[in-house]
Amino acid sequence: MISESRRRAFLGAMQITTWLPRTELPFAAPSRPELLHFFEPEAEPTPAIEPRSVPQPTRSEPEPVAPTPVASTSPAADAVRSVMPRVAMPEPKKPAVKTRESQTVAAEHKAAPPRFALQLLRAGNVLLLVELPTGESFQSRDPAYILLKDLLRAARLPDKPQQVGDGEPIRWPLLHRGSLDQGAEAARDYVQGVVAAELEDMGCACLWLIGSPALRFAGEVEADACYRELTIEGLGVALTIPGLEQLMEQPGSKAQLWKAMRRSMPCWMIGLGESTSSVHE
Repeated sequence: MISESRRRAFLGAMQITTWLPRTELPFAAPSRPELLHFFEPEAEPTPAIEPRSVPQPTRSEPEPVAPTPVASTSPAADAVRSVMPRVAMPEPKKPAVKTRESQTVAAEHKAAPPRFALQLLRAGNVLLLVELPTGESFQSRDPAYILLKDLLRAARLPDKPQQVGDGEPIRWPLLHRGSLDQGAEAARDYVQGVVAAELEDMGCACLWLIGSPALRFAGEVEADACYRELTIEGLGVALTIPGLEQLMEQPGSKAQLWKAMRRSMPCWMIGLGESTSSVHE
């Protein structure tokens, strides 16, 4: 059974504003009783239609058709016809070929929805939105997960991140069939809705966006906007980090990431110190 925050995000992505469960759902908000009453609209009386008499057409006798005279053939007429030039019959017009611009617009409308899988984790007072390289949840021996633990230790954060909610990854598209809009804008609204719901339940000092899908659909920036600190409306302060596979394939990028982490470290270290002191009190 999914949590209430993820259920609301699913319904918002499918553009469902009012719904009623068939049975009582655990962890769900109570239903509003006024939605349970359904009033059928009163049927309007249909006006009576009087049958009208249709006049019968009168038969008219067909006029005699004069027989068409058959042209007589002669050697002189054949000679004249052979000398006269033949008139070519016009060919039917072919449909105009679509221009490149119209083909490009049609291709954009029929573009396939984006496909990605993200995992929402929490380490101390930092919320992590991580791209899953294999599309499945992290395993303890995955190289990408081991690298993620190294990054958390370098940032002086707990190296065992906890799964958020029911632990299921954020996958897109939601549906593989149907006419529901599952483009980039719908994916962005869904991802930001899931993260915002988690922040409402339990805030954080900083949001780590790891991987191109996390940057694009949560931070609304492209993949080249890494190693930066952003302020996202509704989500707060975020640190943009390349994907874990890219960090493993390009060791030189770890130095740039370390510089960015050192600049942003006071953001979560101060909040971590305040939370620790409040616990000791």
